[in-house]
Amino acid sequence: MKRLWTVLNIVLWLVIGGLFFVWVHNELEFREERLERPLPEGLHPIVGEKSNQLIDKAEEIGISIIITDSFRSVESQDVLYEKGRTYEGDIVTYARGGESYHNYGLAIDFVLKNSDGTISYDLQRDSNGNGEADWFEVARIGKELGFEWGGDWPGFKDYPHLEYTFDLSISDLQNGWRPEDKLEK
Repeated sequence: MKRLWTVLNIVLWLVIGGLFFVWVHNELEFREERLERPLPEGLHPIVGEKSNQLIDKAEEIGISIIITDSFRSVESQDVLYEKGRTYEGDIVTYARGGESYHNYGLAIDFVLKNSDGTISYDLQRDSNGNGEADWFEVARIGKELGFEWGGDWPGFKDYPHLEYTFDLSISDLQNGWRPEDKLEK
């Protein structure tokens, strides 16, 4: 009986060890694959769909908006970062290339559209006359669609900015994680 128990114990530890080895091997392979993933080259399809819903829902309540920015390459982000630093203008971002959700196709910027086709950044405008500023109505719609709004940030307020992060941090994205990794679970 003691011999049988010893054999079973050895077999159990060999199985556990084998499973652990397979898990470690798969994890290391996945990490290596993740770090080699290229950056996205456009707006994520779900973010694109949510952007269209935002435009439609805003229009339903009498507010016209335009998406002014969506996917942004790392190079474009670096140029934008330099505005107000190495060349004239106001600082418009604190994110360098690779540090913005725009660089991963997970962010959009919007502005209000006037009836004459021009754009407005007027945070107080109430074109639909319901007593609530249009800008904040659009932000509320965005949040209902699952976006996080830059106007809610504690420091720098980025009122035109909406991001759909899939619960991924910038660090996660820099380390190769993508929305599909979250969607597969």
